Amino acid sequence: MFEAVLFDCDGVLVDSEPITNGVLREVLNEAGWALSQAECMQIFIGKAVRDERARIEAETGQPLTDDWMRAFYARRDQRLRAELQTVAGALGAVMAAHAHTAGRIACASGADRPKVVMQIGMAGMAPYFGERIFSGHDLPRSKPHPDVYLAAAAHLRADPARCLVIEDTATGAQAGLAAGATVWGYCPQGHGRAFDGLPVARVFRHMDELARALPALR
Repeated sequence: MFEAVLFDCDGVLVDSEPITNGVLREVLNEAGWALSQAECMQIFIGKAVRDERARIEAETGQPLTDDWMRAFYARRDQRLRAELQTVAGALGAVMAAHAHTAGRIACASGADRPKVVMQIGMAGMAPYFGERIFSGHDLPRSKPHPDVYLAAAAHLRADPARCLVIEDTATGAQAGLAAGATVWGYCPQGHGRAFDGLPVARVFRHMDELARALPALR
């Protein structure tokens, strides 16, 4: 039995990545960096925008200012509030994890905390996570470093080696593995290529599989 289950947010609990990356592509194109949607996803998926500061500034010829970030966040959040969908089966998986661990679950995201809190609320998951929401923006290093998962485990007083991390990207999986946790990879396409070369313990394609698997681990 795992002591705690630690969920990523974007792409695991909510289908936010196409929306967020679509807005990011728009603002980068407007700033002079012509990117296709596929290129934008490849560069930024699983990462904080600020982690690519040097490349953004080189490609646009403009500094990545706090005002630029605030404008991007406002535009992104407006689009998310209008279009966000919960990942199919994710609420049931969260409920199963909550029951399996007697409430010792957390969300550990590389995104900014206000966005994560908003999305969890929209997905109807706030009663299960409460204040146990952690952002890599609030820590010295974000994913692929383990800081956010270590912070979540410490808050829950759980041994990271007894934690199950649910991730959908190689960057996030690397963070969970670096924390010493067991990582399961969510891959709705079923091919699992996002995790090639990484020792994830299991790859699954639907959140219902997670909900069914957790009770069997008792």
